[in-house]
Amino acid sequence: MRSVSKVERRVVAAAERVLARQGHVCPLDVLAGMGWLPPGQVTEWRQGRRPHLEACAAVSADRLVDAMEVFERWAAGQELRPAQVEYVAATRDRRPLRFTAAGDAGAEASFRTHWTPADMPERRREQLAARQSRPPDLVVVLAAKAFTCVGCGRTDSSMVMMEDAGPSCLACVDLDHLVFLPAGDAALTRRAKQASRLSAVVVRLDRSRRRHQRQGLLVEEAAVERAEEQCLSDEEARARRRERDRLRRAEADERLQEEFARQIGRLFPGCPPDRAAAIGRHTATRSSGRVGRSAAGQAFEPDAVTRAVVASVRHEDTAYDELLMAGVPRDEARQQIRDDIERVLERWRRRP
Repeated sequence: MRSVSKVERRVVAAAERVLARQGHVCPLDVLAGMGWLPPGQVTEWRQGRRPHLEACAAVSADRLVDAMEVFERWAAGQELRPAQVEYVAATRDRRPLRFTAAGDAGAEASFRTHWTPADMPERRREQLAARQSRPPDLVVVLAAKAFTCVGCGRTDSSMVMMEDAGPSCLACVDLDHLVFLPAGDAALTRRAKQASRLSAVVVRLDRSRRRHQRQGLLVEEAAVERAEEQCLSDEEARARRRERDRLRRAEADERLQEEFARQIGRLFPGCPPDRAAAIGRHTATRSSGRVGRSAAGQAFEPDAVTRAVVASVRHEDTAYDELLMAGVPRDEARQQIRDDIERVLERWRRRP
């Protein structure tokens, strides 16, 4: 009873986290959240390189059964609505994926069931079902070393698709007419994939991280050309938008600097106007990290304005910089010029 109770708590906690995060829940997400399904193993199963999901689990089949029973009771208690989702492998034949070694129909159906809240809008439910049932991308691996294709027997060292019989070259899997589009431009990649009738994700094994890293896509050459044309037509619009944003930021910065200078004149009426303007420009420069860009500075709080003026006086009207160059420690140098700063501030506080 103690072990079952522990499993129940873990299953329910994982299911509640998943449901709160994404608005729907399925057995694979729950088992992965419990740490029972290593992500790398699941990826290989989805790619058709594992006979069934049980072979990927970090626990026994019996414990998976216990967890599934707890999960289904919890889902029913939450009044979630079930829906069957098809799982197919990322292989050329798009064969159905198996969850259990025995292939029991009831157990397979349980794993394929996704659960959604009863109050979810129907349109949203349909969109979610369509996305979940979408076949996964075909996956091609950049070969780490030369391999012998099981189809034609030739040695290759470029790209390989792993199939049940072994590694296959692109020609044998009918992907050799596609061109490689490196990752890096998200808009170009998205449009090329949409325009290509056939595509495959290209990955490379990162041995230090023990997982495959995405490198780009294999797509039709015509799709790349069409995507490039679309991106070029958008570039002019993006350039105009960037210029408008630049001008808007410059105007906002100028207003901030002018208002900062006015606040300096209000607190220190004896400060020369050109000096107040220079302090405003300096302290309110974008991305400078100075006090004028802080929340207090942009709210023109008196303490923030005073700190900006003190910083300017320290460098422009005292021997502070010379003391630092002479090797005087910063705290000691500030102590030596404190009276000099106060004399300038006292003069500026009086109206001319």
